Amino acid sequence: MSTPPLPDWPALVAGYNRINTYGHTNGMTLSVSEPGKAEYRMAIQPAHLSSPGVAHGGVVAGLMDAVLGAAALTLAFTAGELVSTVEFKINYLHPVRLGDELRAVARVDHAGKSLVVCSGIIYRQAADEAEATAVAQGVGTFNRYPASKRLGELLSK
Repeated sequence: MSTPPLPDWPALVAGYNRINTYGHTNGMTLSVSEPGKAEYRMAIQPAHLSSPGVAHGGVVAGLMDAVLGAAALTLAFTAGELVSTVEFKINYLHPVRLGDELRAVARVDHAGKSLVVCSGIIYRQAADEAEATAVAQGVGTFNRYPASKRLGELLSK
């Protein structure tokens, strides 16, 4: 059985948005302007809270891992590869509260033969989009591996 051809990276993003249960559950929306750069948006809902009015740090960490991974994935995919998280670090700069609109952005800083390193920032976005406050920053390392190892299950969904 032969491996199906890889779709282009915009098709990958569309497919990933379709199958990403974690993103759907948390109200996350992914957009990518070019390989190696990613943006997620999400609004903090009551299910994201750990104490009255304040989001759990794990919610912010999950968003950071997602945006860093998406940046790495879109670049690796252009070489016929997928990625998995090796490690990531996050610094929490400000609390995230119920109703906050978050915009997470990430970019690839280094793409080696087997590892991709990305950095990202999560912003609390003002309603008019003109002002934003950085609430977290992070860096992540991702392992590259051939897409053929999982492409069939990704395309069959």
